[in-house]
Amino acid sequence: MVARAAGLSVLVVTSCGVAAQEPAATADPDGYLRHSSALALYVSKGFYGQELPTYVRYLPYTHEVSIPGWRFKASLPALEIDGPGNVLVEIGSVGRESTSLVAERGVGDVVLSGTYELPALGNGLPFFDITLDLKLPTADESRGLGTGRPDVGIQLDAYQTLGALTLFGSVGYRYRHRSPVFEGLNDSASLSLGISLPLSDRWQSGVIYDFRQAASAFSGETHEVLPYLSWAPTDQWSLMCYVVKGFTEDSADRAAGIQLTRRW
Repeated sequence: MVARAAGLSVLVVTSCGVAAQEPAATADPDGYLRHSSALALYVSKGFYGQELPTYVRYLPYTHEVSIPGWRFKASLPALEIDGPGNVLVEIGSVGRESTSLVAERGVGDVVLSGTYELPALGNGLPFFDITLDLKLPTADESRGLGTGRPDVGIQLDAYQTLGALTLFGSVGYRYRHRSPVFEGLNDSASLSLGISLPLSDRWQSGVIYDFRQAASAFSGETHEVLPYLSWAPTDQWSLMCYVVKGFTEDSADRAAGIQLTRRW
C-alpha cells in the first residue's frame, strides 16, 4: 500500500494490487535466488485541510530477493516535501498551522520487509501471503521528513483468479512508535481491494480501492481509487504507471506515479 503521501497508496509500488500483477521475482523451480530491482517516482498535490497546498515527490529504490516460499525486500527513498510543513508521508496532517511554505529534501525512511507465501489450500482456492515490515527512522524528523521513530506493520494478501480476471485484496495493521516531535500518532488498520485484467501477453490493467484509518489525532481516514497500467516488454523488464483519486480531506487532490522494474 507506497507510502501514502499522506495517503500515499503507493508505495503502492509495493501494494498488494500492483505487486500481484507485476511478474513476480519468485525463485525458479531449481531453488536458486532471484532478484528484482525497482525505481519508482510518486508525485502529489493536496491541501489536507489547509489554505496552502503540499507537494510531495517520493523516489524509492527497492531491491527484492526471493527464495522458494519467501520474499525479502529493502526500500530506500529520496523525499521532497514543499508546503506548510504540516504533512508527513504515511501519516497525513500533524496539526501544525502555518501560513508560509517550507521546502525540505532528504533521505526518507528505510523499509525492510519479509513475505511468506502460504502453501496453496487447493485447486480453485485463493492464494495467501503474509508480510511483516519494519520502518527504520532514517528520515530527519526535525525537517518534517519522518516521525523519527520506527514502525512495524503486518499485512495479509489474498489473490483469486476468475477466468482472465484476477481479484486481490489485503488487510493490514501498523503500529506507530510515539514520536516526541509529532504528538497524536495513532496505530491504524488498512484495507485494499482490486481487480486486474490482462489486455495482451504484455499488458495488464487494473484498479485498486484503498482505505486507511486515521494515522494521527490531527488527520482523518483516507479513501482512494488507483487505476493502473503495466507493460512488460520482456520477461526481465516491466513499466507500471498509475494515477490516484482521493475522496477525503487527508487524501491528495492529484497524484500519479511510475515504476520501472528489472528482474534477473
